Amino acid sequence: MSAQSILSDIKQRKFKPLYLLHGEESYYIDLISDSIENGVLDDSQKGFDQTILYGKDTDFSTIVSAAKRYPMLSEYQVILVKEAQGLRWKGDDDFLMKYIDQPTPTTILVFAFKHGKFDKRTKLYKALEKKGVAFESEKLYDNKVAPWIVEELQRNGQRVHPQAAALMADYLGTDLSKIANEVQKLVLNVPKDREISVQDIEQNIGISKDFNVFELNSALGKREVLKAVQIVDYFASNPKSNPFVVVIGSLAGYFTKLLKYHYLPDKSSAVVAKELGVHPFFTKEYDMAARNFNRRKLFDVLSVLREYDLKSKGLNAGPNTSDGDLMREMIFKILN
Repeated sequence: MSAQSILSDIKQRKFKPLYLLHGEESYYIDLISDSIENGVLDDSQKGFDQTILYGKDTDFSTIVSAAKRYPMLSEYQVILVKEAQGLRWKGDDDFLMKYIDQPTPTTILVFAFKHGKFDKRTKLYKALEKKGVAFESEKLYDNKVAPWIVEELQRNGQRVHPQAAALMADYLGTDLSKIANEVQKLVLNVPKDREISVQDIEQNIGISKDFNVFELNSALGKREVLKAVQIVDYFASNPKSNPFVVVIGSLAGYFTKLLKYHYLPDKSSAVVAKELGVHPFFTKEYDMAARNFNRRKLFDVLSVLREYDLKSKGLNAGPNTSDGDLMREMIFKILN
C-alpha cells in the first residue's frame, strides 16, 4: 500500500489491527502514525483508550498485554510504539508472534520503526504484512525531489514552474519533513489561481533568486565566469545559508548527469529527461553545457570535486583556509 492509500483508509476509518511503519525516511512514518494518533480517538477518549510507548523503554510482553485489553470509552483502543527500532526484535518477539496470530479486533497497534529497514525475510515481518499493514518509507533520491514537490503541490491544488521546483529541490535537499514544511508555506501564501514562480520561492522560502546552487550549476554549464564568481563570493559571505558540503553535493550531481548525457545514444528531449531524471524544460541547458564540457574535462571536474570534498573535511588543506577560499579555488579549477 502507498502512504496516500493508507492515509485515505485512516481518514475513512478503515483500520487494520497492526501497522509496521519502517524505513530510512521518517516523514511518512510520522505522517501515518500522527494520523492514527490524532484521527482515531477524540481528546476525551485518549486518556482511557490510547497508550504511547517507546521502544527503548518497553518490551513485547508489556506491548502485548496492553494490546489484549479492550477499549473503555470508544470503539477502538490505540497503542503507538514510537522509536520501535529500540525494541529487542530478535530477543523476546515470540510474544508478538503469538499475538499476531489472533490480534484483538478492537486494538490498533502501531510500530514506528525509524532510521532503517525492517528485515523483510523474517517470519515476523511476513506475519505482520499478512494480518495488517507493513509499509516501507523509502529515502527519496536527489532526482526524485523536484517531482515529489510538484506532486505534493498538485495534491494541494497548486501549480509550480519546473525551475521553481528544481530550485527548491537543490536548496532543500532530501529531508521530506523540511520540504513538506516549505511546501505548506507556498500553499498558504501563493494564490491557487496562478503558477508558483521562482520569485515566490525567493519570497517565501528565503532562497536568493540569483545566488543559489541551482544558478551556480547553470553559470558553470554556460561558462559564465563572472556570474559564477559572484555566486561563490555570495556563498562565502553567507556560509550558514550555503554550506560547502551542500554546494559540492549539488555540483557533483549536476556534472555526473552531464557526463551521463554524453553517453546517451539518443539525446532527444524525452529520453534525456527520463535518463537524467530532470524536467524536459532543462534538457536544452544540458545540451549547451555538454558543448562546453567534453567527456575528458568532466572526468577532471569530478576529480576536482572529490579533491575539494576531502579538503573541506580537513585533508590536505591549510589550517587557516576558509570554506570560501576553497570554493573559489574549486571554481577556478573547474573553469580552467
